[in-house]
Amino acid sequence: MTTLQVQTGHGDTVVLDRYGSGPAVVFIAGAGPYRAIDEETTQTAQALAERGFTTTVHDRVGRGESVASGDITLERELAAVAAVVEAAGGGPAVLVGHSSGCSIALAAAARGVPAAGLVLWEAPLEEQSELPAVRSWVANVTDRLDAGDLAGAAAEYMRDMPAEFREGLADMPFHDRFIAQAPAYRADGESLVWAASGPLGDLLGRAVPVLAVFGEQTFPGMPEAAARVAREVPGAVSEVLAGAWHSWDVPAAVDRFAAFARAV
Repeated sequence: MTTLQVQTGHGDTVVLDRYGSGPAVVFIAGAGPYRAIDEETTQTAQALAERGFTTTVHDRVGRGESVASGDITLERELAAVAAVVEAAGGGPAVLVGHSSGCSIALAAAARGVPAAGLVLWEAPLEEQSELPAVRSWVANVTDRLDAGDLAGAAAEYMRDMPAEFREGLADMPFHDRFIAQAPAYRADGESLVWAASGPLGDLLGRAVPVLAVFGEQTFPGMPEAAARVAREVPGAVSEVLAGAWHSWDVPAAVDRFAAFARAV
């Protein structure tokens, strides 16, 4: 493993762990995780590296060791993805998004980041008909951020998660860091609004192999979101994979992600 600091086109410093050698697989976390607590992604990246891939796991802008200030916009996040892909070998890379990291992966590919393919694990994508509701929700999060109410912004961002999930998070030792990094959720919100703003194939604007995956046990809406990806992106595939409650089973994910990355 090599830990690197890379500079983005927006001047942010992003910290990443790089493993192995070979075709690139770049993991993009969702709204909460960062390297120090994301053992599932790290284990998957390490196992893929053992199978002949270069893999990266990075702290997104404003999270973990990727310290940032100011408004953390989607543009800054996409610049970070581009910098990480460059650090992984310059691309094209398979982008593996988790949760709202999926909409960021989609947006990165749409903006020209060299993507060989996209793996979207439990993408929380609403139908186009829900765009007004998504915009209203994101505006509520943004209003709280602008007012300096980080706890309120984090709570609003997670309002649709099951109550037991939110209650369990409050008891975690890293809960305070989740609140402190709430300004970074602005980029996630922007990406989800973008993803609801039109047919995904039109938004993507290019031919990219896409695998939309959800776990055997999952939250409401995840299978439907994967079906939307398969319906709207030419050639995209929706599959169920071993996993539960927004987390994939590492051995199953390694097998499927490796097969996808070799095929693109």
